[in-house]
Amino acid sequence: MSLPPRFIDVKAAIAASYPDFEARVTQAWAEILQEMVKVTDVIKAEGVDYIPQVSFSSLQTLSKEEIDKIKRRGSVVIRDVVDDAQAVQWKEELKVFVKVNDDKGVEGTPENDKQFFQLYWTKPQVQARSHPNLLAASTWLNNLYHTNDATTETSTKTMEGVDLNTPLTYADRFRIRKPGVQWDFHPPHVDGGAIERWEDPYFRKCFESIFNGNWRTHDPFALEGRLDAKSSLYGRPNQSSIFRTFQGWLAMSETAPTQGTLKVFPDVLLSNAYLILRPFFTPTVAVDSKDIFDANNWKYDLSKPDFPGIVPRDGGYAGPRPTPDLHPNMCLEETMTSVPKVNPGDAVFWHCDVVHSVEQEHTGSGDSAVMYIPAVPLTLQNQAYIERQRETFLAGERPPDFPKGQSEAVFEGVAKPEDIVSLAGRRAMGLQSA
Repeated sequence: MSLPPRFIDVKAAIAASYPDFEARVTQAWAEILQEMVKVTDVIKAEGVDYIPQVSFSSLQTLSKEEIDKIKRRGSVVIRDVVDDAQAVQWKEELKVFVKVNDDKGVEGTPENDKQFFQLYWTKPQVQARSHPNLLAASTWLNNLYHTNDATTETSTKTMEGVDLNTPLTYADRFRIRKPGVQWDFHPPHVDGGAIERWEDPYFRKCFESIFNGNWRTHDPFALEGRLDAKSSLYGRPNQSSIFRTFQGWLAMSETAPTQGTLKVFPDVLLSNAYLILRPFFTPTVAVDSKDIFDANNWKYDLSKPDFPGIVPRDGGYAGPRPTPDLHPNMCLEETMTSVPKVNPGDAVFWHCDVVHSVEQEHTGSGDSAVMYIPAVPLTLQNQAYIERQRETFLAGERPPDFPKGQSEAVFEGVAKPEDIVSLAGRRAMGLQSA
C-alpha cells in the first residue's frame, strides 16, 4: 500500500542530513545482509534457549556477560516475580469480573468468544501493576538505558525530569486465551512509533549511527532521542504516546511454546539496522530467491514514498510490520522465536524496538493468560501522560492512548485508589508525590 507522495521528501531530507549517505548506507546494507545470514543460523540452532532467562532474585547480581546478552537479544524471561498462587488468583478473579459484568458491556475479541479484553482498571490489574516486585523489575530494566555522552559530567540521573529509579504505571489490557482458537490479531510488528521513526527528527536521533552507516555502533539503550521522540504524531488510537523501555507481560498460567505465547526476533540491534535502512533500497531479484542476500541485488532508491511495513490506519500509520515479502532477509518464519515455557508469576519483557508477535496456534490444554505490564521510567513526557491517565482511572474511563469505549465505572468490582498495594505503586500512578 503506497504512502502519500510527501514521504519521498522525508527520505530525501534524511539522505541530505548525513554526509555521503548513499555510499555509507549502501556499504552498511551489504554488511547487514551478511550478518542476517549468520544470526539466522544461530537462532535456528538454539531455538527457545536463545532467549535469556533469569530469576527475579538474581537481577542485582547478574554478570556483565548476562546483561549484555539481554541487551543484544532485547528480551528476557524473569522468573518468580510474583508468587504462583497470587498470579493464579488474579486470573480467577479476572474471570469472575468478566462473568459478573458481561451483560454490562465488557468488550473483547473475538466478539463471540471474548479472550482479549478491553479492560484496564480491574482490581487484579491495578494490584499487579503496583506489586513491589513488578515495580522493582521495571526499575532494573529502566536502568539498562543510559546516556551516550561520556565526555561530560551529565549523567542519566541528572537529566531534566528523568529518573530511571522511579517507575511509572502504564495501564494496558489482559488476555485469557483458550486452547484451539486461531489467533491472527498480532502478526510480527514493532510498537511505540510507526512512520515516526523516520518522520520525527527527535525519534530519528535514536538511529543516527545507522543513518551514518556505522550500524554496528547503534545502541538501542541510549536515551538520546528517546526522551523527546514523538511516537504518536497523528494521535492514532492504540498508538503508545509514552516511552516504554520494555513492553512486558505477567504470566497468570503455565504457557509453553506452541501454546499461544509471545514470539520475538531476538536481536534488537540487527533488526533496528535492517528495518531503518530497508526503505532506502529496492530488490532487483525475486524476494524468495537465495540471491536476495547478495547486496548487489538491491539498489539504492529514493524515488518511492513507501516505507515497507508501514500502513495507513485510523488517520495515522501502523507498523513497522515486517513480512517475508517486504523484509525477506529477516527470515521471519525461522527467526521469530517463541519465548521459553513460563509459569504463573513469571514475567516476559521485550525492548520497545523488538519485533514481536503472538503465536497463531494454541495447542495446549489450558488458558494462556497474561496481564500486559510494561516498564516505564519517570520522564517529563511520561509524567504528563500519567497525570492524564490518573484522571481516567479515577473516573473509570479508558486510558488516554486507547480508543474510547464503555466506561468501567458501571462495572461491579472495578478498582479504587485503595486497591493499589504499595506506596511506590501510588507514586507510579501519580497519586502520591515523590
